[in-house]
Amino acid sequence: MSLNKDWSDFVVNYVKSKGEDNFWKEYIRNETKIYTEFLKNYPDGDQGVLSELAKKYGVDDLFFVGFLDGINDSLKAELDIEALDKNTEINLDVDYEKLYYNMLDAKADYLYILPQWGSIFDIEKRKQITEKWRASKIIVKGPRQGRNDLCSCGSGKKYKNCCGKGNSE
Repeated sequence: MSLNKDWSDFVVNYVKSKGEDNFWKEYIRNETKIYTEFLKNYPDGDQGVLSELAKKYGVDDLFFVGFLDGINDSLKAELDIEALDKNTEINLDVDYEKLYYNMLDAKADYLYILPQWGSIFDIEKRKQITEKWRASKIIVKGPRQGRNDLCSCGSGKKYKNCCGKGNSE
């Protein structure tokens, strides 16, 4: 059985026995602990055997798999999360800009406000990434089809007498 399956089972059992709020408190505590140390390795990232990295960052193998699942989208070469075991060689070669962006997207304010980011990106760069993220969330609607406009289907009829017929606006 893979560690990812063990992680999933662990999460389900933890939530059932101790509640979802307690799970997130524990997960956030562990994730913050890992990132606080990991970001100090900039720009080199980290690499090693999964169980040794988990020990280095002060968490058990299962919580480290949860961390790997979270950081996977930000790695330059994604991991096969389903195939992880305690002896898997891990290369945490991170695209730090993408990592910061993904933390914003996950609304993980406890991570993107870590002081370690100050040695990676200056305030201006963090603002640029944040603005890029905000811009990606803006939905721009096109102009609305007016009842008396020509129908966009190309029939030459007014919208209200063509595709808009029977629609109450």
